Amino acid sequence: MINGIINIKKEKGFTSHDVVAKLRGILRQKKIGHTGTLDPDAEGVLPVCLGKATKLCDLIGDWDKTYEATLLLGKTTDTEDISGQVQEEKEVLVQEEEIAQIIRAFVGNYAQIPPMYSAIKVNGKKLYELAREGKEIERKARTITIFAINIVRFLPPDRFEIDVDCSKGTYIRTLCSDIGKALGCGAHMAELTRTRTGSFALEDAITLGELQTMADEGRQEEAFLSMEAALSDFPKIIVSPKSTKMLYNGGRVYAKFYEAEKELTAGDIAAVFDSEHHLVGLYEVRDEEGFYIKPFKMLI
Repeated sequence: MINGIINIKKEKGFTSHDVVAKLRGILRQKKIGHTGTLDPDAEGVLPVCLGKATKLCDLIGDWDKTYEATLLLGKTTDTEDISGQVQEEKEVLVQEEEIAQIIRAFVGNYAQIPPMYSAIKVNGKKLYELAREGKEIERKARTITIFAINIVRFLPPDRFEIDVDCSKGTYIRTLCSDIGKALGCGAHMAELTRTRTGSFALEDAITLGELQTMADEGRQEEAFLSMEAALSDFPKIIVSPKSTKMLYNGGRVYAKFYEAEKELTAGDIAAVFDSEHHLVGLYEVRDEEGFYIKPFKMLI
């Protein structure tokens, strides 16, 4: 069984589940999971975890992300993107300077109402299922963070491209719709590319077709990133032989029995290895009458 992560470049027309299904066929392995959905019309970075690395799916899915999106002004749709039905049309009179001023206001914490066409469950039913039945229900706003948002290119009179650095849970099509509301003319998302998830970048991603070619040539392992490499941004801790048993049992290991590559403080998360440098998991540093580490996510 393969244990590792593949940085897939999802192409338009595929759902995230489609990608997983095709990977199972290419790699002949069942234990595969993706790290966060991308709409069928969207493309870009989709890290996929295999084998033991599937334990990292939620963690990687929580990492910050970067997107490039194209907004089309003057039209609102029921799905907030180009795939939906047009609900309203307005004349576009805004200029680039006004657009730039408006989008700057979205930087920071932002209470975003999830779209009806989303996979969020309410009373056991996904919102998009209710939307397809013609139903719309009240949704609670969720606080997300826009770290940066910039206009990449203005395409007058009614289109412009932006790049967005944001936290997990951000719906870019809803951001586009909200920008349109703030501009007074409405808008929807015409195109979307995810260019980064954490340390996984678009320039390093491969398509399913490229992976199939590699598999046909028997060199598919060239596409895999190890769990250790995927967690390289976390500080590293090596536990002494004396505490290896305690480590594998999920118990506390006090600071005198491990060596950290840098000074850590309470609340830090570190990648922890046994005395033979085998990755055991992610551990949280605690300070209760002395520093120790406690399991955050076991990976063995």
